[in-house]
Amino acid sequence: MAFKLVIAEGEKSHQVEVEQAQSKTLIGLKIGDEIDASLVGLSGYKLKITGGSDKNGFPMKKDVDGPRRIRTLVSGGLGFKPQRDGQRRRKTVRGNTVSDDIVQINTIVTEKGSKSIDELLGAEAEE
Repeated sequence: MAFKLVIAEGEKSHQVEVEQAQSKTLIGLKIGDEIDASLVGLSGYKLKITGGSDKNGFPMKKDVDGPRRIRTLVSGGLGFKPQRDGQRRRKTVRGNTVSDDIVQINTIVTEKGSKSIDELLGAEAEE
């Protein structure tokens, strides 16, 4: 399964397609884990996984263990903004582990390389 890797750097964000051969290294990682960005052609960069969503659009939640999908009672935060105090709703969320069902992985830059992301991704687009 190929992933879309969304890389946030300050106010800018970049979307990179990860091919199936490279995506095998991402399976099994959890929210909060750091990965080397040379996997997608960003040498010198380190990325931290902050979330994602599965093939049906359900978001990943950090405090749900494993790759499973559950219906949980939430009182705010991920996927629900209560209109009044004490309001809760049952929402479906995905666990914190990357699996084959995940299609988008959200990351942030924790360590920068020598070149900017625009230069590195722009060079790839021209090839």
